[in-house]
Amino acid sequence: MSGNFGSTLTELIPLALVIALSPLTIIPAVLALHTARPRQTGLAFLLGWILGTGALTAIFVEVADLLGNLDKPPAWASWLRIVVGALLIVFGGYRWFTRKQSVHSPGWMRKMADLTPGRALVTAMVLAVVNPKVLFICAAAGLAIGTAGIGTMHAWIALACFVAVSASTAAIPILGYAVSGDRLAQPLERLKEWMERQHAALVAAILLVIGLLVLYKGIHAL
Repeated sequence: MSGNFGSTLTELIPLALVIALSPLTIIPAVLALHTARPRQTGLAFLLGWILGTGALTAIFVEVADLLGNLDKPPAWASWLRIVVGALLIVFGGYRWFTRKQSVHSPGWMRKMADLTPGRALVTAMVLAVVNPKVLFICAAAGLAIGTAGIGTMHAWIALACFVAVSASTAAIPILGYAVSGDRLAQPLERLKEWMERQHAALVAAILLVIGLLVLYKGIHAL
């Protein structure tokens, strides 16, 4: 059981990093700190992001539990990993070849300066649900947890670890600002600008590498 748990975490961390390194995780978190009430709005955004990604992943853990059970990996788990890995590779290739078309953040991000703490909480949860990349990765993580055969307790521990890693890049600037205040304003602005320029190539490379790892794990388990 402990071996399966460690193997599951090894599979989940790269998936979580896809969300963590996405510009749609970091940039909105930074923008939430440029509002009229930056501390409250940033913390509300972080809470909403954690709740959104956690709920999505939990749904797919339960879906996997309904299809099989949490104590024994079903026979279709390996084929699921093969499909997920192949889709990640295809999506990563698409992101790489279209990277020059994604050099600016979407227009709706510029409206985040008007967010209140309550709206920031709701916005973060909505972003987690409507973003296809986040939805797809949470689905892959939830199904990986639910088909790992690690038991219910370890499954929810794995889910918590996945959510913590995926939210880490939003948590670092928000919690850092909550402690340090305006001293982080300029570094955070430079980080946002760099992510806008480089995010497409970065995400494409991550998707390709993780897709290959997931594909290999599925083939190796057959």
